[in-house]
Amino acid sequence: MNYHILLNKVGCFYNIIEKYGRSGIMATKLYVGNLSYSTDKEGLERVFSEYGTLVSATVIVDRQTGTSKGFGFVEFEDDACAQKAVSVLNGREVDGRRIRVSEAREKDR
Repeated sequence: MNYHILLNKVGCFYNIIEKYGRSGIMATKLYVGNLSYSTDKEGLERVFSEYGTLVSATVIVDRQTGTSKGFGFVEFEDDACAQKAVSVLNGREVDGRRIRVSEAREKDR
């Protein structure tokens, strides 16, 4: 679960706000690795939408060439659906490759 801490203008107290998906419902983001370079956004949506309503699906591409980097992210509206997708799809073959699926982690900056 991701949290953002905001300090008000006076600096007296903190508000903790949960991160919400585009739909306004708390979303769970999954990392999908070892994707075939031919897998696109629609392919990810097709595979993962069997397990619940998706908020988003993204295949990460190289900025210069526009080709897939072999990983992406999907975001589910419901945590239970996301966990089901992880348990069923992790290690499953998609487009000729065994994908790795896990809950996404915050990027270290």
